Amino acid sequence: MRIIGYVEHPVLKITVFKMDTKLSVKFETGLYEQTYKFRVQEGLENISDVQKLVDEGFINNVLEQMKAMHATRMQALERHRPPKGADEFDTIV
Repeated sequence: MRIIGYVEHPVLKITVFKMDTKLSVKFETGLYEQTYKFRVQEGLENISDVQKLVDEGFINNVLEQMKAMHATRMQALERHRPPKGADEFDTIV
């Protein structure tokens, strides 16, 4: 797999990879990433094809999924944390 280019975006790092008959588009921001894979037979053969595909609607959907991923992560961390006060010592009189 090799990097064939990038799609410019102010918030996301968007990297395009090519491997044999597949193109992968990876979206990254902070702690989260999403990768979409496409076959060459789907009409995507090069970086300019991907730049046309990754339009405002596509990116808005990716950003919404990133928000959902963040919410899932935060909820899991909240369930995992010990209850408040669990680390406190008993009061000695």
